[in-house]
Amino acid sequence: MSEFANIPMRTIGPVRIKGVLDEDIHVPLATLETPLWPSVSRGALISRLAGGITTTMIDSRMTRSIILEAPDAASAYRAAEEICRERELLEQAVSESSRFARLLDVNYQIVSNLIYLRLEFFTGDAAGHNMATKCADSIFSIILEHHSELSYCSISGNYCCDKKVSAVNGILGRGRNVIAEITISEDICREYLHTTPAAMADINTKKNLIGSILAGSIRSANAHYANMLLAFYLATGQDCANIVEGSQGITFAEVKDGALRFSCTIPNIIAGTVGNGKTAEFAAENLKKLGCTEDRAPGENSNRLAAICAATVLCGELSLLAAEANQGELMKAHLRIERRTR
Repeated sequence: MSEFANIPMRTIGPVRIKGVLDEDIHVPLATLETPLWPSVSRGALISRLAGGITTTMIDSRMTRSIILEAPDAASAYRAAEEICRERELLEQAVSESSRFARLLDVNYQIVSNLIYLRLEFFTGDAAGHNMATKCADSIFSIILEHHSELSYCSISGNYCCDKKVSAVNGILGRGRNVIAEITISEDICREYLHTTPAAMADINTKKNLIGSILAGSIRSANAHYANMLLAFYLATGQDCANIVEGSQGITFAEVKDGALRFSCTIPNIIAGTVGNGKTAEFAAENLKKLGCTEDRAPGENSNRLAAICAATVLCGELSLLAAEANQGELMKAHLRIERRTR
């Protein structure tokens, strides 16, 4: 019996996805919020009626930040600049630590005499937390070997930024950055979402954009990305704590030539097809059904998984906003599906 045996799981769809893949996909979602299944299913229906959700992979990387201590600020600055120029040395440390990892970029911030070094890696089909930490540990050792003026402070400096809300992940990237978009005719909006493109664009502006500004949200303007992410992460054996940064994203809606152009930009989807959690029976089975265990180039299976995840998020986001555009619809759905008669 799996750890998640008591969390109900259902398959919704199919969701029609284009771009990173071009297929109709049935998606497993594990959740205790039972209205999520019919809501995402409505979005999946729209995806088929409207010709599909187009997914675009913008970026992919995993990060780990380390903290080095220098005698003073001037020494810290000199050392940070030198470290960034010692690219071959850092790449050698990475290659000796992992078969799959590759150093992509190095960024730093200095506070007093402390160097916060943000290391960014390609990690193949793994989400890459442990791989990035292992590589960072090797980089730490080689830096200290070549810079005797520096000393160890921490292997993780929160500038990564792992499982916390931040601006840096949206700006510099952490995980897979995917954009999912769809164009829906007014007829489909009226018949299946019971609203109009203009009303959808309006509620997105007033709720997701203005409301999020009032709340002080950080690089985030969406209704409920976290709901779909958690259900998808649970079903596919991911580290579910990563919905913290994963739920940061922006929903965009506009009327174009009378139709609704709707998109979800999700810059921090942290999900992999190999590694811890993926060997659990239910997760392995679901990953196989999603076509994410095929013999592909390193990283391609996880790119596919992230694209499916992004399309699923769009389905749920679209359906919820449509429900909220109609007074009373959201509560009626919850009462009908969740409330038990005693």
